[in-house]
Amino acid sequence: MSSGTDSAHVREYRRTDAGPLPGERRKDADPPRGRSRGARALRAALHTAVLMCVVTTLVHLGAVFLHVTPPNPVSQRYSRQVDAWVYPIFEQNWRLFAPNPDSVNHRVWARAAHTGHDGSTRVSPWINLTALDRAAVEHDPFPSHTAQNLLRRAWTSYVDTHGADDTARSPRAAMMQKYLSNIAADRVAGHHGGMFEFIQLRVVTAPVAAPGTSAGRRPPTPVENRLLPWWKVTPHGK
Repeated sequence: MSSGTDSAHVREYRRTDAGPLPGERRKDADPPRGRSRGARALRAALHTAVLMCVVTTLVHLGAVFLHVTPPNPVSQRYSRQVDAWVYPIFEQNWRLFAPNPDSVNHRVWARAAHTGHDGSTRVSPWINLTALDRAAVEHDPFPSHTAQNLLRRAWTSYVDTHGADDTARSPRAAMMQKYLSNIAADRVAGHHGGMFEFIQLRVVTAPVAAPGTSAGRRPPTPVENRLLPWWKVTPHGK
């Protein structure tokens, strides 16, 4: 009796030590090889994305730091790369601490033109882009920064980089001209149903009325009525 029991115990022990029998499945079996490769690829992509975000953040902070610091050998050496990164989206100034309010109002008008296959040109009526921006923020408790300042800042930057003849004499001036024309083209496309590939701006500058002056009595006399040349833009409309 005892020998039979010992031999059965030995056989059971050897079976357990050898692992599962054919057809049996272990609970702690390794995951499929394809799933493991997919997980490794996902982790690698996540690590790459995080690394790119960190590098981009460091480059952005470094470029903005060189832009706002006083001129130094490093900022002068890499001024072209810094300007290409900062302008026009990340431009910095100190007007929050030393405000310089505008003493004039700019009213930007735009019109579009389309040249047909027969060579004829169709010109749209003038559209008051400044009035559209003001209507977008009026009575809005949370007005859009884009509607308030995008067109205005684009125009002031254009004036700062161009002379009276509207000729771009630097890469930044050409960039600001393109920037302004793209903004105007996008605004016109939203209110003009036709096809166009040329755009022209007219900017009327008038002084800010004195405090207490009734708006209906005597409108400010324009100090400048500037008509810009026709610019070719990406075709808009249908």
